[in-house]
Amino acid sequence: MIGPDVRAHIVDVADRLFYARGIQAVGMDEIRTNAGVSLKKLYAAFPGKEQLITAVLSGRHELWERGVHGAVDSATGPRDKLLAMYDFLESWFGDDTFRGCGFINAFGELGATSPAIAEIAREHKDSFQQFVAGLTADVVPDAARASELAAQLALLAEGAQTTAAIAGTTEPAAHARRAAETLIDAATR
Repeated sequence: MIGPDVRAHIVDVADRLFYARGIQAVGMDEIRTNAGVSLKKLYAAFPGKEQLITAVLSGRHELWERGVHGAVDSATGPRDKLLAMYDFLESWFGDDTFRGCGFINAFGELGATSPAIAEIAREHKDSFQQFVAGLTADVVPDAARASELAAQLALLAEGAQTTAAIAGTTEPAAHARRAAETLIDAATR
């Protein structure tokens, strides 16, 4: 029986390696070595690499949720809550380990060959879209306008993540925030 601490340690090690170098570039043997566990123990915890990837992405989803919800919850007022998402992004982009969205990265590597990983990425993105839609509904009373604005604001956040990963700068978050302000102002006129 593999304890939850060992499982969590394996997931943390795999997450760090996958995020830094890519999922396909990291083998189970390297994860075993870096985690300091036997191959038998690794496979007892995760019978295959896809199960480990799933666990890593689940942890990334929880980390994302805590970060974005924490930023939004600390903001005051509906408009400021929407804009706090971009402040969170700017902080995240400034982290030395930032390599873009782990879900976009995983989908890019495995989405065409692993329906399970593709579905996890879609669910994560849908979860974020629903979160933004809930925040937007508090700012724009008209449901159709709120829905369209939510889609636009989520796309700004997604685009900022990709651009920041490629450019290696936090500036895309500030650009996305200013664009979001413009879209929010236009939708609330």
